[in-house]
Amino acid sequence: MRMKRAALTSLTLAALLAVAQAPARAESPQLDEVLKRQPALRTFTPQQPKRVQLPNGMLILLQEDHELPLISGYALIRGGSREEPAAKAGLVEVFGGAWRTGGTKATPGDALDDYLEARAAKVETWGGLDSTGISWNSLKDSFEDTFKSVVELLRQEPAFPADKIELAKTRLNTEIARRNDDPDGIAWRETRRLAYGKDSPYGRSDEYATVAAISRDELVSWHREYVVPNNIVMAVWGDFDSAKMQARLQRAFASWPKGRPARKVEAAFPGPKPGVYFVAKDDVTQSKIQLVHLGTRRDTADFFALEVMNQVFGGGFASRLFTNVRSKKGLSYYVFGSVGMEYDYPGLFAAGLGTKSESTAGGIAAMLEEIDLLQQAPPAADELAKAKDAILNSFVFRIDSKDKILHQKVSDIFHGYPPDRLERYQAGITNVTADDVFRVAKQYIDKGKLAVLVVGKASAFDKPLAALGLGPVTTIDVTIPTLAPKAASATASDEAGKALLARVSAALGGAARVTGLKAIRARGTAVAQTPQGELTMSFERTQVLPNRLHVVLKTPMGEMTQVLTPEVAFMSTMGQSQDLPASMREEYVAALDGEPLAVVPRAADPKLVVTAKGTEQVGEIEGQVLLVSIDGKLLRWVVDPKTGLVIRTARTATGPAGPAEEITDASDFRTVDGIPFAYKAVTTRGGKPAERISIEAYELNPAVDAKLFEKPTAPAAPKP
Repeated sequence: MRMKRAALTSLTLAALLAVAQAPARAESPQLDEVLKRQPALRTFTPQQPKRVQLPNGMLILLQEDHELPLISGYALIRGGSREEPAAKAGLVEVFGGAWRTGGTKATPGDALDDYLEARAAKVETWGGLDSTGISWNSLKDSFEDTFKSVVELLRQEPAFPADKIELAKTRLNTEIARRNDDPDGIAWRETRRLAYGKDSPYGRSDEYATVAAISRDELVSWHREYVVPNNIVMAVWGDFDSAKMQARLQRAFASWPKGRPARKVEAAFPGPKPGVYFVAKDDVTQSKIQLVHLGTRRDTADFFALEVMNQVFGGGFASRLFTNVRSKKGLSYYVFGSVGMEYDYPGLFAAGLGTKSESTAGGIAAMLEEIDLLQQAPPAADELAKAKDAILNSFVFRIDSKDKILHQKVSDIFHGYPPDRLERYQAGITNVTADDVFRVAKQYIDKGKLAVLVVGKASAFDKPLAALGLGPVTTIDVTIPTLAPKAASATASDEAGKALLARVSAALGGAARVTGLKAIRARGTAVAQTPQGELTMSFERTQVLPNRLHVVLKTPMGEMTQVLTPEVAFMSTMGQSQDLPASMREEYVAALDGEPLAVVPRAADPKLVVTAKGTEQVGEIEGQVLLVSIDGKLLRWVVDPKTGLVIRTARTATGPAGPAEEITDASDFRTVDGIPFAYKAVTTRGGKPAERISIEAYELNPAVDAKLFEKPTAPAAPKP
């Protein structure tokens, strides 16, 4: 069969090539007419799911589908992150992450993992903006066992063990730590904050402090308050008999008592303050641009007209934005634009593009021009027809299976929309006129209300943003707030702190000797703690003081090079280079800036504040504590009172898992050219082992090639 199909495909391609290469014939106009004839889309009349309303308020939709021996389902539960307290932002995500993984008191999460795996089944939980949920997938034969687990998770109090809560928090902190690495992510986050307000439940962000504030008791309380039958719409589809499934679900849930209905969040929607907003990101060569103001809701009478207008404006390869801004003017890598419509709160009108830095102003001007043109005249008949055809043709793929139809119906019903809304979609799109498109374009898009957000490198722009004439330029600071340090830094050095810093300087050989140190090369072995266990690597580390670093690592997977400077950070392996996230570069540079050899030369810097703060035990040594505040960052040094050497450095470091106290204990000091260096160091992060280092040899002031810190150029593509 495969050979026949392959042969048929080859013949078909050959025939098409022959037609394409043949001279035009007189019959071509007739052929074109035939190709233009398209059969009308059939009326959409889907099989309706069976609707079951339990006396306790729980709504269940059942959809039989006997194509495969599978049964799947999910429960949508009213109440999401918009309902969580602002001081606990992230609670719903932690809830969704730890609910299933923690299991219940009767069945712990790890035991549930094994139970489901033995049955080739899957149960997951999640948290979203307006809901939480639980879903399952199972073979028909294992449905009963799988569903028992779903019922248990819904009706019994979750266990929420500490380790699963910590894992969920770590995942969320990882997202926070990396949120400024992606320019597109910055643009979408900041446009929501501009449009809805940074303190709005629709615009606020999770922060380290809000995640840290979430307690187990609050997760339990959330489950008690929101996971109640009258807040739930459940969908089940697959290979079953509806009558028998209805009876099974009634046995599981009919006795479940009602709870308090989910409270509806109250929020104002003033919209953004018009003007230009800028986020500096100097490690990129492209600008991410978004123009935004409030949109509307899906229950507007203009829903279908807006769907067509969105398609005309920015909804695909034939849209005006794609055709004019991207293809004809060549101003964007991607481009989009639409009036957003949410179920029960205003969506956003958002239009945007990604463009090279040197065409930032030109890209903004092109977008504004397309808005003007959209509002000057109705679309032509052929443009309208193409837009409607594109929507209706794509609609087919949204309804090509029973479960897809069921999902859309559940979403409509969950948000209080008519159950036949999907069936009215085709006619609604078909009946939209050019005048309808023209009217809604003028009604729902207002250039006077736009906030224009640009994420990029200002020095590379083709024109200063202030010269655009779009209002004042406001710079947005996207620095991620850190957790408060254990001890607040002082505003001025005290005499005891100055004396202790002088003691450290003398122990290192004096300020003159330290200042004369320009570079250090060290060779040794590092043992890193990874999720898969310990990883042992040999390394050669070349540091040009204070904060330029070149490291060659020899690992079991091969050789790797890391380069870190205040300007660039990248990793090279197997001839390929990859930029490290800006957040990682900033963390490494901060660590280098806090080393004693980097701090001592800055003793007279007014940005350096040192204060003595009692003692701290390090092994058998009762050391003297020196708090070091430099460039707004707080370190804690512990100084050996006998030698004056720094035997412990502690700081709040923000790694992939979020902020944690990082402590490095140094030992086995030996003098090299008059300067003592530690030959052993042990680092913990968040109280857990992170790394052990053993140094074999140091070399001071070696010759260092400046090219070590240059990023390799990508090899040229081979010529065709």
